[in-house]
Amino acid sequence: MPDLLDSLMPGLALPPGPVLRTTRLTLRPLHGGDVAAFHRLINDWDICRRVPDAPFPYPALQAAEWVQAAGADRAAGRAEQFAITDASSDELLGCAGLKLSKDRKSAELGYWIGRAHWRQGYALEAVRRLTEWAFASLPITHLSAVVAADNDGSLALLRNLGFTKTHNGHRVFSCRPGEKLPVKHFTLARELPQDAKAAPPEQAAKTLLVVAAALIDAQGRILLARRPEGKKMAGLWEFPGGKLEPGETPEGALARELREELGLETDPKDFAPFVFASHAYDSFHLLMPVFLCRRWQGEPRGREGQKLAWVAPPDLAEYPMPAADRPLIPMLRDFL
Repeated sequence: MPDLLDSLMPGLALPPGPVLRTTRLTLRPLHGGDVAAFHRLINDWDICRRVPDAPFPYPALQAAEWVQAAGADRAAGRAEQFAITDASSDELLGCAGLKLSKDRKSAELGYWIGRAHWRQGYALEAVRRLTEWAFASLPITHLSAVVAADNDGSLALLRNLGFTKTHNGHRVFSCRPGEKLPVKHFTLARELPQDAKAAPPEQAAKTLLVVAAALIDAQGRILLARRPEGKKMAGLWEFPGGKLEPGETPEGALARELREELGLETDPKDFAPFVFASHAYDSFHLLMPVFLCRRWQGEPRGREGQKLAWVAPPDLAEYPMPAADRPLIPMLRDFL
């Protein structure tokens, strides 16, 4: 069988993709060299009975086809599949991936770890990293997962990561054709701060003063920045800006933030006051003056890992934003 796999792999070219890292693991795109190890690990009844689409025995040819399909799905935007590997040796430990819905607003999570590597926390470490990346880098609003009702390890893992069970159901598993097995459905929504409840005076939330800019280019488009991984509300789009430092004016703080975040040089005299946002989050109340700016020097670049997008006013609503930013959309559309 290794001879068959070896003969299939030399010409297998797969597209590049993101590489995710944790303390012990690397999640990377699969390649042709993974097929033999992939087949050896997944061709195990204890794995296949937990993976809905895995037959048992698992054919070697299907392993090669699955790896090739993972690359095609990534290129087409249908899925993001990752090899879970040891960070130091690149040994394949398992796989994890996301199948995106047609509208790319949601994705179904799937994962497995080879039996020899169970009970070491690898699945939790890998899925946590994949979940963080998904919400920060994909346009999804929620993740879903379907788990066999007797898969206690995965049930505990999903609850540990904040997934909520939505309902019970049944699903056909490839390893047991013709049978519908009991499963549990889970979901995890993108973190969106909820409006704060009124707090007693002695526990009143502090006020946070920030400043933001609607940068408008010659085509009338507005610049949005996407919050990167590791920050609260990662993956949401916002107007560039930031907190005021002690002693700063809003205009001075905005000029500094645009320089630090985007590499732009601006003159505060070119900032036109437009509106201010006031919004109560759970632990603070945000006040945000927003300025219009049409003049600057330099090309905006995300210097803190954030993605940037020039967006026409009619399209602003297509970009998920924090609660404080959303009310600005109709005002900007009307103005522009």
